[in-house]
Amino acid sequence: MTAMSFRGPSGTHMATLVEQSLFADGAAAVVVGSDAAAGVERPLFQIISIAQTLLPESEGCIQGHLTDCGMMVELEKDVPKLISKYIGASLSEAFDPLGISDWNSIFWIVHPGGRAILDDVEAELALRPEKLRKSRRVLSEYGNMSSACVLFIMDEMRKSSAEEGLSSTGEGLDWGVMFGFGPGITVETVVLRSVAIS
Repeated sequence: MTAMSFRGPSGTHMATLVEQSLFADGAAAVVVGSDAAAGVERPLFQIISIAQTLLPESEGCIQGHLTDCGMMVELEKDVPKLISKYIGASLSEAFDPLGISDWNSIFWIVHPGGRAILDDVEAELALRPEKLRKSRRVLSEYGNMSSACVLFIMDEMRKSSAEEGLSSTGEGLDWGVMFGFGPGITVETVVLRSVAIS
């Protein structure tokens, strides 16, 4: 999708420069199923719940318009602050039924919309630096590939957990969260359970 928005710089449209500096192109796929056949299929994570929230005060903060020149994306400078302001409410809604409120006790797969988003979320929730390390690495190595980012991060986490000899695909932790951010601003919250590494 991000390839549709690639174009040369424009002195009259600063949003184009911002867009070109943030977005990258990448592809990822995942098989989602249920009741895995033992010995044949090996799940990596379990999806426990999914929620979508449209953030208050966010109308027009992230917009995409299809034009004759391709996709034009417009981002307001307040996006990181709005996401971090409301992220706690999304977490509480998802994890209160599980009795989890210590955000450092779960693993994190956060769509790296940009460094400022990761910095603000980390500060707002008092996360230890290692919690967003995989998200930061994918952003550094590949850029913001839109929704594909979370699958890159998930794969990075799975691989490093195995390489480090941890007990589960979620950095040795049982519970985790996957966040995606999109136009609106919409926040997609996915509660995940890791799977034992065998």
